[in-house]
Amino acid sequence: MKTFSRIFLSILIGIATSISSWAQTNVIDEVVWVVGDESILRSDVEKIRVDYGNRMEGNPYCMIPEQLAIQKLFLHQAAIDSIEVSDSDINQYVEQDINQKILNAGSKEKLEEYMRMSLSQIREETFVQYKNELTAMRMREKLTKDVKVTPAEVRRYFKDLPEDSLPLIPTQVEVQIVVLEPRIPIEETDRIKEELRSYTERVNSGTSFATLARLYSEDPGSARQGGEMPYYGRAELDPAFANVAFSLTDPKKVSKIVQSEFGYHIIQLIDKRGDKIKCRHILKRPQIQQAEIDEALARLDSITDDIRNEKFTFEDAAAVISEDKDTRNNHGILSNMLEDGEQTTRFEMGQLSKVSPELARIVDELKPGEISKAFTMINSKGAQVCAVAKLRNRIPQHRANMAEDFQVLRKVVEEKRSEELVDKWIKEKQAKTYVRINEDWRGCEFQYPGWIK
Repeated sequence: MKTFSRIFLSILIGIATSISSWAQTNVIDEVVWVVGDESILRSDVEKIRVDYGNRMEGNPYCMIPEQLAIQKLFLHQAAIDSIEVSDSDINQYVEQDINQKILNAGSKEKLEEYMRMSLSQIREETFVQYKNELTAMRMREKLTKDVKVTPAEVRRYFKDLPEDSLPLIPTQVEVQIVVLEPRIPIEETDRIKEELRSYTERVNSGTSFATLARLYSEDPGSARQGGEMPYYGRAELDPAFANVAFSLTDPKKVSKIVQSEFGYHIIQLIDKRGDKIKCRHILKRPQIQQAEIDEALARLDSITDDIRNEKFTFEDAAAVISEDKDTRNNHGILSNMLEDGEQTTRFEMGQLSKVSPELARIVDELKPGEISKAFTMINSKGAQVCAVAKLRNRIPQHRANMAEDFQVLRKVVEEKRSEELVDKWIKEKQAKTYVRINEDWRGCEFQYPGWIK
């Protein structure tokens, strides 16, 4: 049987984009499983089956309740280990989910009609769903965080595998960039600061900071939450932002205006917990005039001409001229931060598109060693910048090998070891947990047979 647990633990992504027709069905509810002191209802199963069932291999009435049961094992252990997910983290997913559902339905009113619930009820139900899923994922991550494998283990694992069993590595690219930031006139900076000062005055006069953040903040990650950010340590924040935020002591006060890599902010303290801080902020970004963009593009085209005429190298331009601090000290080479926290210089095209769709489009048309024309893109800080790109290398699609793809192969082995560890943990937890399954729901070939005792 295909392992479904990893798929199910990411169901928050799969369900997020759908509108369930479950709301329009009439099912007499009943308890179908009991795990510890937690119940699994028929309605719980039906909701997931309707949203996800067509993408599921096997009998959904067997697979879904088992995975819900596994989730409850994770949640129980998470409660013991005091693993929590912040409301702000959950709300980010909830808002994306709700917005997508409204888009799919056509309007808020149509969504409420489909779901037969008010928007607030939909949001509350979605919040609980994401809280459970994210908490279970955090618990799983805790169980596997120390899994490491040696190069010798990787070699032994793949030594005798046939070539067609090795992972297929998609086409990858290595990219260099030189970036210029269009000049911001002092008048525009003054306008932004004056706007932020007016927000401060309104807060001091009794207006809610959170309300102003929802209306005016240009930070897409926090604006919908009233500017509220998760708990952060000092090192996780922009240094200038952190210096001001950590100096705040009165939650009723608004900070001075602070300039960061993202733009200009005012900040309000919510809470301090040990060496972490929770605050809300309003971000404003200066508007860039087309004339300033054109000037930066023209300068980059001139720099590119000088590189082609061998007056200096692309690497020299990146080190001396580029205004992108993440790449200028590394010959302009872009770094790809992987989900496991490791870095590589290689990007699959889909990964590069997440950095910048425009950059990916430009690079896709380049030959190795070729330099692009100047173009505009949105950088990782959300600002519009001008850039030229060089395709350093293109690695065609191939079967993974130890020489070129050790990191990929190591990850495969680590994931296998993690799955083995989680499987062992589930079986041990399963044996110690009270489980009762409705007689009509027992005739299944479960992934973990120990449910029926």
